[in-house]
Amino acid sequence: MVRGMQIGVDSYCFHRFFGEINSPMQDDPGIRMSVWDFLDFAAGLNLDGVSIETAFLPDHDETALRRIRDRLDELGLALVWAWGHPRGLRSGTDGEAADDLHRHIQIARFMGADVMRIVAGDRHTRIQDWSQHKQALLRQLSRLLPEAERQGVVLAVENHKDLLARELRDLITTVDSPFLGVCLDTGNNLRLFEDPVAVARQLAPWVRAVHMKDITVQPGNPHETRFWPTVPLGTGLVNITAILGMLADAGFSGLLAVETDYLHPRAPREHEAVRASVDYLRALRSGDPAPVVSPGPYPGVW
Repeated sequence: MVRGMQIGVDSYCFHRFFGEINSPMQDDPGIRMSVWDFLDFAAGLNLDGVSIETAFLPDHDETALRRIRDRLDELGLALVWAWGHPRGLRSGTDGEAADDLHRHIQIARFMGADVMRIVAGDRHTRIQDWSQHKQALLRQLSRLLPEAERQGVVLAVENHKDLLARELRDLITTVDSPFLGVCLDTGNNLRLFEDPVAVARQLAPWVRAVHMKDITVQPGNPHETRFWPTVPLGTGLVNITAILGMLADAGFSGLLAVETDYLHPRAPREHEAVRASVDYLRALRSGDPAPVVSPGPYPGVW
């Protein structure tokens, strides 16, 4: 079911090492990574591609970008350019962010990426009335899509805990452009109390990039992030194999980028969690039955 798809990692997995620490849930790892460290790690996993979060790049000048592009070429890694962390277009209300996105469409083309993950907003920027929210996003996208078409870069809107599946589908089908698609995060909408499989079913025809995320729960408030920690693929509540089957049926052949955010306190740490998740996807791609992975122990679930 994964045949024809690429296996990769999103640099957000290592956000603590890039200096983003969501305290008090997370501790400082005590060391920092650079984009070069991330690419060396990716090379060691023999990946097909990577998704690079622009928020963690200290320099966006041509010289620095060319060095990254050359290293990607040297490693033979496909690229999804990931713009917008953490709040992107702020649900269509931030014109300066739209200007920055416009510039990054050109950067994505320079970097050799034909898909660019974009963030429309997050749960903090959501406009409660969907019709108003939609119109605000449409105003910004109408400015951005002509440049995306000129550059040949598909803007893939992530379900970033801001949009329900039906809302994201409504946005994409209203625009109806080959240069606007979806970056499907397999776990995020579980945090909005939507079934990940049902979300994938609704969005699969428009998926152009994927964040492969598995989530479990732990005691607490279900409206808070710490209630929904990430775990290695195959050990949580998300039916990964069903979602991959839907993507295969829809003809998806892009990057499956492993992503973790707030890891369960008893889950393996970032490097180990990513390795385990990549191994899980590789086993599926080999045509073997879904790997049997020990789920825990993650207290409060099993």
